[in-house]
Amino acid sequence: MDVSLDKIADPALAEMGKNLKEAMKMLEDSQRTEEENGKKLSGDIPGPLQGRIQNIGEQGHIALLGHSLGAYISTLDKERLRKLTTRILSDTTLWLCRIFRYENGCAYFHEDEREGLAKICRLAIHSRYEDFVVDGFNVLYNKKPVIYLSAAARPGLGQYLCNQLGLPFPCLSRVPCNTMFGSQHQMDVALLEKLIKDDIERGKLPLLLVANAGTAAVGHTDKIGRLKELCEQYGIWLHVEGVNLATLALGYVSSSVLAATKCDSMTLTPGPWLGLPAVPAVTLYKHDDPALTLVAGLTSNKPADKLRALPLWLSLQYLGLDGIVERIKHACQLSQRLQESLKKVNHIKILVEDELSSPVVVFRFFQELPGSDPVLKTVPAPNMAPSTVGREGHSCDALNRWLGEQLKQLVPVSGLTVMDLEAEGVCVRFSPLTTAAVLGTRGEDVDQLVACIESRLPVLTCTLQLREEFKQEVTRTAGLLHVDDPNWPGIGVVRYEHATDDKNSLKLDPEGGKIHAGLLKKLNELESDLTFKMGPEYKSMKSCIYIGMASDDIDIPELVETIAVTAREIEENSRLLENMTEVVRKGIQEAQVQLQKANEERLLEEGVLRQIPVVGSVLNWFSPVQPSQKGRTFNLTAGSLESTEHTYVYKVQDTGVTPPQTPSGTRTKLRFPGQKPFKKSLRGSDALSETSSVSHIEDLEKMEHLSSGQEQEALEANSPEQHPGAPAPQEAEQTGTFQNRAQGPEDDRPQVEEPENLR
Repeated sequence: MDVSLDKIADPALAEMGKNLKEAMKMLEDSQRTEEENGKKLSGDIPGPLQGRIQNIGEQGHIALLGHSLGAYISTLDKERLRKLTTRILSDTTLWLCRIFRYENGCAYFHEDEREGLAKICRLAIHSRYEDFVVDGFNVLYNKKPVIYLSAAARPGLGQYLCNQLGLPFPCLSRVPCNTMFGSQHQMDVALLEKLIKDDIERGKLPLLLVANAGTAAVGHTDKIGRLKELCEQYGIWLHVEGVNLATLALGYVSSSVLAATKCDSMTLTPGPWLGLPAVPAVTLYKHDDPALTLVAGLTSNKPADKLRALPLWLSLQYLGLDGIVERIKHACQLSQRLQESLKKVNHIKILVEDELSSPVVVFRFFQELPGSDPVLKTVPAPNMAPSTVGREGHSCDALNRWLGEQLKQLVPVSGLTVMDLEAEGVCVRFSPLTTAAVLGTRGEDVDQLVACIESRLPVLTCTLQLREEFKQEVTRTAGLLHVDDPNWPGIGVVRYEHATDDKNSLKLDPEGGKIHAGLLKKLNELESDLTFKMGPEYKSMKSCIYIGMASDDIDIPELVETIAVTAREIEENSRLLENMTEVVRKGIQEAQVQLQKANEERLLEEGVLRQIPVVGSVLNWFSPVQPSQKGRTFNLTAGSLESTEHTYVYKVQDTGVTPPQTPSGTRTKLRFPGQKPFKKSLRGSDALSETSSVSHIEDLEKMEHLSSGQEQEALEANSPEQHPGAPAPQEAEQTGTFQNRAQGPEDDRPQVEEPENLR
């Protein structure tokens, strides 16, 4: 592995090594110049790639250089090209077999990770069906082959194999995972044996078994040793794949992974493990018949196919054995570091098969229900309804999805992924073997990740505790409807049902949309710690108010009451404005009718002679008519016409009756100075210090005393025994006569004063 290129005996390889050294020197000089000038390599690339090229390091440049070098080598004469490509292929195969403990193996290099397994299936078919080359599908029809896949295999693998091999889907047999004992992501060996026996009795041929050394989801390893014995018993080809195969390069390997070295074939992905871009995947296999491997497509006489190994050949020599082991070991240490740290964090459950061998860490946030056991999935209490348990599970899934997205934004170099498992729900996966070498993840990044998790836990626990209380409070409040949205990680979703709302329909309601838009604006103006948004994203559905996550103790009754009262006020104001046009139009029509009637009455009172121009002037001179000043005023509040005679006679405008204010809430909460809305009072809380709590409690008592005094004055003012504006009993007789004289005949209907905002 440590042999340098200039010591290779082949002249072609020596010349290539010399050119490679010159290319590396030019690359280093270019990088040094760019660092001195403060420029980035990606900044010189125009178009959509500008600023998007990641830092791949020197080993990445070596791998990329191998592709251009392969094109250069392909121009050599055929004999030298054959010798050179054969040497590159054999060296790379030998190195990989020694590094990953796979003795006497052959290698097939391919771009698609699944392509190697498809070629292995072809080899197995040619090995078990001797007449397949002559008779083709007729041989398979008489005795159908069966390919066994684990239920935890990566999605789409079985369909890909059937499409590549031309086999029908019934040729696939999905083996369930353990349900009673062992990991729920390991293949059930006993059930697999039963399936094999049933297929043999039906006249089928068990052909190939795909085992996992690190499942695609959680990194669990099947019992490969037991599976190998079963495959030898029934003559089945055993193929192993998975991320845990990378640990074969380390000094200590778990027995379950070490058993993979005895399998018939395995697929390796050294590119992600070592942080090498554009490096092909490798399938190592053991077979003694070169003719069958050539027919299956695992070997080729074309130099271009052999040159696929050139980028990996260069990268392995650049890294050396120590560099390869160090990178894989570093990734495993990151996993162990995260596992040890998460064990000390409450409300975080780790889903891991073997803490000593699995380089994949899968965790999720969970909240124990009353009377439940601290397992990954919360177990309901005997008296708890199944619907409640289902809601809690959906709530935890939404919160875990939010947690994963938050951690990905805060610590992007961690390479976290959020996945949805069938049994456990939404989880967060940390797989440094596939991301650490590319992203450059360090131990400090793992510590930062744990710190971010701990900082988000109070928000998660508080939000989950307030969900049920919020739903119950909304259910008890008239006019509000609680909406169950399992994908929303906040406190909850609520919808206001206005008077004309069709409760049986979920289609878009324009009036409800306007009310909810105004409600959202009012809630955001309160400047609370909660976040509000309007949804859903599907515009054809009714609008709702989505309430975000809570980081502190929230007064849920106050929050729900504020939403209900604010929405009711917005609805009343919008309805008043909508009816204003119709009210004004009817008022104008009524005023015209009354004015016309008043003109007719004036004609009857004055007589016809007074309407003649000359005669009317003479009559008015001898017998003048006392004109009566009558008019009309339109009351917007009552929507009716009122007489203005009182205004002209007494030279004063009647103030009328002031309409009552819109009722706000039944609960009036007094807050400390600077306390934000929807926060529970801190009275009696241990969080307050002795000095600060005394002063705050005194302030609160003063505010309550002031409030109670104002309420007492209001009650006395509204008491029917004595009105504040009424005269004393001694003055009643003196003022009564004056009031009777001043009061006109039409003063029985006091004018209602219109609100100031409508004027």
